Amino acid sequence: ASATVVTYWPASRGGFVWDDNTHLTADRSILDPAGLGKIWFVNGTNVQYQPMVFTSFWIEYRLWGSDVLGEFEPRGYHITNIMLHVTVALLSWFVLYRLRLPGAFIAALCFAVHPVHVESVAWITERKNVLCGVFYMLALLTYMRFRPLVKDEPIIKRRLWFYALATLLFVMALLSKTVTCSLPAVLLLLIWWKRERMGWRDLALLAPWFGAGIAAALNTAYLAKHRVGAVGEDWDLTFLESCLVGGRALWFYAAKLVWPVELIFVYPKWHIDTHAVWQYIYPAAALGVVVALWVLRKRLGRGPLVAVLIFAGTLLPALGFFKFYFMLFSFVADHFQYLASLGLIALVTAAGWRFAEAFGNRGRLVACAVSFIVIVSLALLTRRQTLLYADAETLYRATLEKNPDAWMAHNNLGLALINEGRLDEALAEYKESMRLNPDDADTLGDIGLIYARQAKPLSAIIYYRRALEVSPNHVNARYNLAFAFASIGKTDEAIVEYKNVLMVREAMPQAHNN
Repeated sequence: ASATVVTYWPASRGGFVWDDNTHLTADRSILDPAGLGKIWFVNGTNVQYQPMVFTSFWIEYRLWGSDVLGEFEPRGYHITNIMLHVTVALLSWFVLYRLRLPGAFIAALCFAVHPVHVESVAWITERKNVLCGVFYMLALLTYMRFRPLVKDEPIIKRRLWFYALATLLFVMALLSKTVTCSLPAVLLLLIWWKRERMGWRDLALLAPWFGAGIAAALNTAYLAKHRVGAVGEDWDLTFLESCLVGGRALWFYAAKLVWPVELIFVYPKWHIDTHAVWQYIYPAAALGVVVALWVLRKRLGRGPLVAVLIFAGTLLPALGFFKFYFMLFSFVADHFQYLASLGLIALVTAAGWRFAEAFGNRGRLVACAVSFIVIVSLALLTRRQTLLYADAETLYRATLEKNPDAWMAHNNLGLALINEGRLDEALAEYKESMRLNPDDADTLGDIGLIYARQAKPLSAIIYYRRALEVSPNHVNARYNLAFAFASIGKTDEAIVEYKNVLMVREAMPQAHNN
């Protein structure tokens, strides 16, 4: 716990970055004292249905959410994320220890200070990862109390209470982030590994969990399409293209765990070509590893196969087979492997520890020395990575240094510069974003906003109209177009556009007022 806090403490001084506005600072349900009921019972109130996450924000806003001027203070939210990650790391240690995995403490410590988790801890929006991780691990531990996986563990009296509690914790995990729907499959794999067989009783006990997970996944998919906007050619991958994305992503994530350098907030988006033979190497190699571990399971044991399947299965929602909004920018992101990473970390640690034990005390001493060097190196890399989340400008400039074609980073950097009044710099970033992605309505609309602030309403109108050509229902562009018309005395045109705004978003008081 101390090592994790010391490693991540620079993140507590960080600011707000991408999506923190939609998840927190501009979310009306967080600001509204009566918003808690909407968070839970009105689907679509928030950008995603994650009521546990938004409830935590709602509570924190009343504890330390704003200063005397009403401005949001990010420090409390960052510290909460750090402490939740500490809790996940400790619970991971307990889980691995209960599974009697060699090197359980080292594996949990590597998980705690690994740089790929900076995105999940230092980014307030990713509260969903660290919060769901707490409930995920608690549900797993509680189920193991209800139905011990290790054969010689004693059975606890009144164990049905543990099943009910585990089920409640699993639902809370689902209500934090839907990726936790993999937990019942993970439990079946652990049962197959430790007990060497699965019975109908195991399937029956976990059937309600599978049902809850599927329901949560369907709701998330619906919101991703109809609220978040994950529709269009960027998401319309064929099954074959999804296989190419998934195979490459698996190796990408494994490589970042082994060699966590050149971490980027937005990685370059791969060009998927079903006619390029070399792209089939990734899924073929991944499948080959699984087949090899299955064939060698009697010689190596079932553990390696289970670890690899848990890693791949937990990553499945982010492998391209399901639509998620971030696919617009990249097929991979560090925060997607927050829970999945523990599978490979545990496998590598256990294998190394078993190998060292073959050489007796000398081998254990060497293993401890190597572990110390690895953990300190990971912690230093992590601490340096947390500094990138100091503010939006720092994060996006660091992203563009490594991925200059990240149009989203240009876009968001431009918005950060607008908020600071640096309009000429912001315009340059938006023009570069438009060069890379000429048909993005947000970019066009924001360029219009810059011209409007520079008292160039005619130029602003040109870009608002271009934005509306790309996206006719873009509310902000149409609202700003109406405002621009009013500013140059074209009152009739302004009234028409304000009415068009209200046809799309009736409950917009500014449009009614104007």
